[in-house]
Amino acid sequence: MRRIIFIAIIAVIWEVTSRISGLPDFMFPSLTQVFATLFNGLVEGQIAVAILTSMKRIAIGFVIAILLGVTFGYLIWRYKLVEDTLGFIVTALQSIPSIVWFPLAIIWFGLNDFAILFIVTIGATWTMTISATSGFKNVPSLYQQVAKTFGSSGFHFIKTVIIPASIPQLLSGLRIAWAFSWRALMAGELLGGGGGLGELLETGRSLGQMDLVISVMIIIAVIGTIMDRVVFIRLEKSVQTKWGIS
Repeated sequence: MRRIIFIAIIAVIWEVTSRISGLPDFMFPSLTQVFATLFNGLVEGQIAVAILTSMKRIAIGFVIAILLGVTFGYLIWRYKLVEDTLGFIVTALQSIPSIVWFPLAIIWFGLNDFAILFIVTIGATWTMTISATSGFKNVPSLYQQVAKTFGSSGFHFIKTVIIPASIPQLLSGLRIAWAFSWRALMAGELLGGGGGLGELLETGRSLGQMDLVISVMIIIAVIGTIMDRVVFIRLEKSVQTKWGIS
């Protein structure tokens, strides 16, 4: 209820300010104008198509990032040589903003979907790698010793001991990696086009339609909030409760 009241207060302030400011609509559109543009875009399909395009890209890029991140994390945890080499590089790469890779992506893949998918994957891979490595390293040694005493080894040991014990840490890494990949996707589409919410945002800017720009920003924020609050936080709390962490 507090959140609803707070959002309602912001909406009222926005609407009143836009009407009394004297600024033209293309500079400071009213909330009703923004919602009208948002509604029309959804009904006509323009915004809906952009949402589907963006969600398809992030689904592909995010899955690839998870697979790469967990694989790299396992190798870094399992082998000292990999930790001293790849682990060191991953820490350095994680500090580079994903959008910095975009010039290289354009040179390597061209201005197309592959370049955007590359940016999305890069945006989440290193974060997922660090989280997976931390999760594997923090598995209690007692669990490992007991499992090995009962004869567990190889893939069975990884499947029944290491991965289950690392799930809470992996879920936290998924949540952070999602946020990085979502931001990377918007930046990639903004610069690279190819459809999606980012390109629609750039279209609104080039046409001077601030109502369209703000509408797309609202959609981006809503999707990000839903994924974080409804999916990842609930999943994380559920696992933490099941594992006895909270």
